[in-house]
Parts: sequence; C-alpha cells; structure tokens
Amino acid sequence: MSSAPYLSLDKISKTFALGREKFGGPERFLQAVDQISLNVPRGETLGLVGESGCGKSSLARLIMQLEKPSSGTMTFDGVDPTKLNARDLKAARQRFQMIFQDPYASLNPRMKARAIIAEALVNYRKGSASEINRRVEQLAVQVGLSAFHLDRFPHELSGGQCQRIGIARAIALSPDLIVADEPVSALDVSIQAQILNLIVRLQAEMGLTLVFISHDLSVVSHVADRVAVMYLGRIVELGRTQDLFGQPAHPYTRTLLSAVPLPMPESRGKRSQIAGELPSPLNPPSGCHFRTRCSFANARCAAEVPVLRVIQGAQQAACHHAEDIKAALNQDKIEIHNA
Repeated sequence: MSSAPYLSLDKISKTFALGREKFGGPERFLQAVDQISLNVPRGETLGLVGESGCGKSSLARLIMQLEKPSSGTMTFDGVDPTKLNARDLKAARQRFQMIFQDPYASLNPRMKARAIIAEALVNYRKGSASEINRRVEQLAVQVGLSAFHLDRFPHELSGGQCQRIGIARAIALSPDLIVADEPVSALDVSIQAQILNLIVRLQAEMGLTLVFISHDLSVVSHVADRVAVMYLGRIVELGRTQDLFGQPAHPYTRTLLSAVPLPMPESRGKRSQIAGELPSPLNPPSGCHFRTRCSFANARCAAEVPVLRVIQGAQQAACHHAEDIKAALNQDKIEIHNA
C-alpha cells in the first residue's frame, strides 16, 4: 500500500439550505458535513462509521461529485474534480465509482443484468459490441455470476445477486477508488459475509482504494485498515482499526463499541452508557457536539470546539479529555469480537 494519499479532503463542508419553517421565520440550514479533513492512501480501505444522520452518506455524495462542497478542497490523485469542466469531469468519473446500499433501487428495473453492467462500457465507448459483451461476461465471473443471471431482470434475482451486479458495474471501468455506502446492510446475514469477502478480494486483486461506509462496527472491523468515526457531521476519531477498536480515545467511539452485540454477553466488560438522545442537526450543541451526552463534559467542552489531534501513534481524536478516557478504558476493558 502506498503512503501517498490518493483521496485528500481538506476542511470539506456541506450546508443545505432548508428554507423557512413558517412565513417570516428565520432561514434554516443543515450542516451535514463540517470541516472534515482526511487523507486516504492508494490501496487503503477506510471505514466510515456513525449513527444514522451523522453525515456519512452526505460525505460519500461529496466524494462522488454528486454534490458540490460548500467549502474546502478535495483532490483525487492530485486533481481537484470541483475545478473540472463537464467534459473533463465525465472522463475523470471513470476513476471513482460507487456501490449503493439498496441493491434493487440502484438497478434499472427495465434493464437486464447484462445491459446494466455494460452501460458504463457503452457510455465510455470501451470497445465494439462483441468486445463489451465479452467484458461483461468476464465481470460476471469475477463477481460470482453466470450467464443465467445476466439474462434476468433485477426483480428475478435475489438481493445478493443484485448486489453482485452492482459491484460488477462499479468495477467495469477499472476504477482507482470505490465508495461502498452500506453495501451489505440490506442483505440477509447469511449473504453479508459472501459480499464482504467478494469486496475484500476485489480490493486486493485490483489495488482499489476503498471508502467503506457502515453503521455496523463488526463489519468495518473485518474490512478496514483504518476507521473514521463521525458524529453530527464531524470526524471525532480516526485511527488504525486495531488501535481504535482496542483502545478508543473518544467517548462516542467507546459507546459505539460497547453497544456491539456479542453471542456471549458474560464475556463483555462493563457497558459504556450514553445519556440523552441524538441532538437535532438543525441545532447542534455549541463546542463539542457530543457534550450533551458525555459524562466527561465540562465548561470547556461547551465553549471550545475540540480539534482532531494526535493522541498516540496514528490515533487521532477530537476530544479535550481523550487521555482521561484512554486511562479509564484501561480500568474498564471493552471487548469487541469481529463478526
């Protein structure tokens, strides 16, 4: 794996204007992504986790250029896609593709699997009709499908088979980067492992840079080299998977990990409890967004936004009390078992 960043985000933010709740009222704004900076080296798998509504999918849409950032800069292999004209952006899109969460909704129900996989190859004129058809059949074999599946409509296939079609479509143009937005959450548990193993194998074979989004930490622990934890639009912790799962430095990460269900509850240490409900993203708390649910919070947390800083080695956390939390963790061990 190369240490040079392939994907680089520098203080990326996205604000959505929601209009007025009532006539004459104030304008409302939703800060979906708030000053996120990330570097993802070529060939790395970065896991992105957090509760629903934390901004994971919004960040994915920004990376895929489906939304334009309100501020900040982004580069793919040194090129800022937001500065490209329409023609150059279309050419650049061959290098970054997406695997969607819902395998049925992401496929055109009026097209057979063969045409769905071939669509990008046709759009980018990647050969004659016979060459494209051969390429489609090669892709089908690569993701575990047969000619039988290629001649079926999405509604005639299972969820796992449809997701394999979506994966084949994503790798058809031999991209450098794939964003997988909860690619197994809509699948049966028995199928999830098959799709995860397929993604891991393709990542290794093709040297893909992968951003893997999930709310399931046991899934992320299986595929990710590093993990970024999001809360209300911000990255609150970032580090190597084994470090973050072994000794989380942010109270939110600690709570997420302690909530992972185990088949043998008696083997778990004491649970880290969390108070209150997730604040509204329309009116987040001042300072640290997590302070209203944190047992370590004090006046400084309300007045000062914590910056993402190095805690130990490659582990970073946006918390004023990260060192105290790691010390408390040593006294109250949290065990996380991979799925």
